[in-house]
Amino acid sequence: MPTAYRIAEAAALLGVSDDTVRRWIDSARLPVHREGGGPATIDGAALARLATELREAPEPGTTPSSARNRLAGIVTRVVRDTVMAQVEIQAGPFRLVSLMSREAADELGLEIGVRAVATVKATQVSVDVP
Repeated sequence: MPTAYRIAEAAALLGVSDDTVRRWIDSARLPVHREGGGPATIDGAALARLATELREAPEPGTTPSSARNRLAGIVTRVVRDTVMAQVEIQAGPFRLVSLMSREAADELGLEIGVRAVATVKATQVSVDVP
């Protein structure tokens, strides 16, 4: 049996609002299925295709990179000492923390409220299924 998602679930997986998903449905960008009078559902494969399209869209103002795990967000905290800086970014539902030199944080102008893109490159990724 194919996996199907309700609008709120699809929105959470894509990191957008329910209204955005509804607009995509209304514009036929995302197909929806209704059985009888039941709630609208979105086929998992169609949702995966859209997620891939969204992933491939370049972030405005970013430089091309070989790293594919790029999460756009906003800086929520910066802690500097004389040598290092700890920078926290909220990217959708994800909180990312980066440790870097203070010089790098200063050169990038990282302060609370600044838009930033966190790039994650790892040799091993674990996958869990809820």
